[in-house]
Amino acid sequence: MHTPSIFKNEDPEAIRAFLKENSFGILINQTNGKLWATHIPLEIETNADGKEILCGHISKLNPQGEGFTQNDQILAVFSGPHSYISSSWYDHENVPTWNYIAVHIYGRIKIVNHEAAVESLKKLVDKYEASSEKPVRVEDLSAKTMRQAHGIIAFEIEIDEIQATKKMSQNRDDVNYKNIITALEKTENPQSIAVAKEMEKCRK
Repeated sequence: MHTPSIFKNEDPEAIRAFLKENSFGILINQTNGKLWATHIPLEIETNADGKEILCGHISKLNPQGEGFTQNDQILAVFSGPHSYISSSWYDHENVPTWNYIAVHIYGRIKIVNHEAAVESLKKLVDKYEASSEKPVRVEDLSAKTMRQAHGIIAFEIEIDEIQATKKMSQNRDDVNYKNIITALEKTENPQSIAVAKEMEKCRK
């Protein structure tokens, strides 16, 4: 991912927090000579060796899984808030642009056994059921329902490289930076407002 130095995010804690909050990513690999991509939750965790990994699963019916044994190299893409930035918001002539947050993770995929797959499902469900009025627990599901877990390919991704971009108008002076935030807040677009909030955090 091309990222000018001013927009590089090199804060490990900030990147980890971003991945936890924006875990619905795109898993990309090459299968039978063709690029494949699947949109799935990919959770960042720490394994028994203290290394950070991504955990996820896909359906056994998904052809992408064939590529896991052909070539273990993968790319996982995560996106955060983004918004068009009009140059009409500046106090000088310039070109429009786009503000966004994104993380690319390169790694090697390893298929895990059924027991590890079920444990991964428990963690995933617990995370997203935490705010439910009546949380579902994998442990409470019937044996009949849990047979569906045999229909997935669960995996871990050992992380080789992380590339993180946080393009939030860092190259603008304070006056134009504030103009951008104000204009974004007026759009009533949830993504644009989210970008405005991120910009406020970056420069207080």
